[in-house]
Amino acid sequence: MDALWMAPLLLVPLLMWTSSTFVFYFKKCFYVAWMMALAVFAIPLCILKSGGRDVENMRIIRSMVRHVKYFLGLRFEVSGWEHLQTEGPYVIISNHQSSLDVLGLMEILPDRCTMIAKKELIYAGTVGLICWLGGIVFINRKKTSDAKSVMADAAKTMLDEQIRLWVFPEGTRNQKGDLLPFKKGAFHLAVQAQVPIIPIVFSSYSNFYLRKEKQFKSGTIRLKILPKIETKGMTSDDVSSLSEKSFELMRSVFLGMSDSVTQSNGPLRH
Repeated sequence: MDALWMAPLLLVPLLMWTSSTFVFYFKKCFYVAWMMALAVFAIPLCILKSGGRDVENMRIIRSMVRHVKYFLGLRFEVSGWEHLQTEGPYVIISNHQSSLDVLGLMEILPDRCTMIAKKELIYAGTVGLICWLGGIVFINRKKTSDAKSVMADAAKTMLDEQIRLWVFPEGTRNQKGDLLPFKKGAFHLAVQAQVPIIPIVFSSYSNFYLRKEKQFKSGTIRLKILPKIETKGMTSDDVSSLSEKSFELMRSVFLGMSDSVTQSNGPLRH
């Protein structure tokens, strides 16, 4: 009977050593399970601290999530910290490659900052509940009218409660080696609230993480925080040009950072 228990314990390290596909699924499953487990512990802490839904709960979530990178063999290099010292509310925009972005987000998340996320996330068990407690704003991407209404409410909340919002303007996860065209919701939000936009660029994950090829190695993620883009005096007529300017800026930085990471770490071997 003991031998039956020992077999899986011996098999797991063997597969971790010999099968990159096994490593991929093992790390992904561990990541999801661990985040759900962390949420179980964070939920009562958030309720005790704030009594319910409150952006201040993101402090608890941030502190509990930051260690997860070590289990996955990831490290972060951050530049431009000074740009997050901006006073008052602002909108953060960043590129979106995978669920691993959450780790980078929690690495640098400023105080009184929460996210805008797809509505489906609220149904993700304990993770959905902790997101709700953290004040995350949920939008229905399939209904434009609903999304616009939520964004309008978010703009008012930003000013009334002096919070910051993190938005992924690509609208979906993308690991194609370039940025997808930006949706305009984040820019309407910033212009309506007359708050600055702070772009943050994540370097490409392709040197350690490839979803389709089932590759997940240890690696370094570089985060570059760019200077704020002011929106004071802008109107809805300026949203398109603001979106295009932000896209071109972030795309240029992304491509430059990704080339640098690949050169220093080497391409991912299959």
